Amino acid sequence: MVTLSPYEPMISKVVEVITETPTIKTFVIEPPEPFVFRAGQFAQVTVPGEGEAPFTPSSDPAEPERLEFTVIRTGRMTERLHAVKPGDRLGVRGPFGQGYPIQEMAGKHVLIVGGGCGLAPLRSLILALLRQMDRIAGMHIRYGARESRECLYQRAYDQWGAIPKVDVACTIDVAEEGWRGHVGVVTTLLDKLPAPKDEVVAVSCGPEIMLKFVTQTLLERGLDPDQIILSMNRRMSCGIGKCGRCNIGPYYLCCDGPDIHYAKIKDFAHVF
Repeated sequence: MVTLSPYEPMISKVVEVITETPTIKTFVIEPPEPFVFRAGQFAQVTVPGEGEAPFTPSSDPAEPERLEFTVIRTGRMTERLHAVKPGDRLGVRGPFGQGYPIQEMAGKHVLIVGGGCGLAPLRSLILALLRQMDRIAGMHIRYGARESRECLYQRAYDQWGAIPKVDVACTIDVAEEGWRGHVGVVTTLLDKLPAPKDEVVAVSCGPEIMLKFVTQTLLERGLDPDQIILSMNRRMSCGIGKCGRCNIGPYYLCCDGPDIHYAKIKDFAHVF
């Protein structure tokens, strides 16, 4: 923890606002002291006078003095956040949750499957793995968006794909004029595993309906439930397991996740 208590936000300066898509912005924040976190951990971001909400940093954990939060506009809180300008102040408290189990990825082919704004938490994982590519067998990024203008971090695809042992494939749901890439939901990019099943670890983040069908597809391709890690960024509120809104069976996503092995939660109701 970088704050004196889990209830105390650090008042941080917004130094840049990047418009990623018509509905998604990235907020670059400088905290008053380094915000040390693991890829996949989340923070509570406060808009003074409006409230707070949980967001996973989309930035590199190796650069804790510069935080980035990529946020899709979906409701009152995110509408207010999208109105924030450089020079404004936001509160940040945390980090919370466990983060991605990167140690389990050593020697493996890491299959990263994202949908929509779900690529934001995964970007932190991607950046963390890029710093230790010698420890993994390969990284395979599969990403889907509804339409081309909603593809997140488009400027990075060629950059990531040019790195040895990294490949990137992107798809949109419905064909449109000028699009020369793949067409179809993101599961259509999962026709085969990138390596023999025992050599693969899959990580997925996106809308719940996407997570459901990605999980089903990966199981059909031969992966075991303990090889599938899902980012269950939903229903979280307090961040410290007190409000009880985010539980799946005995697990509280804000404490035991939000990135959790499917094997742990598959037998409980309302996983998706």
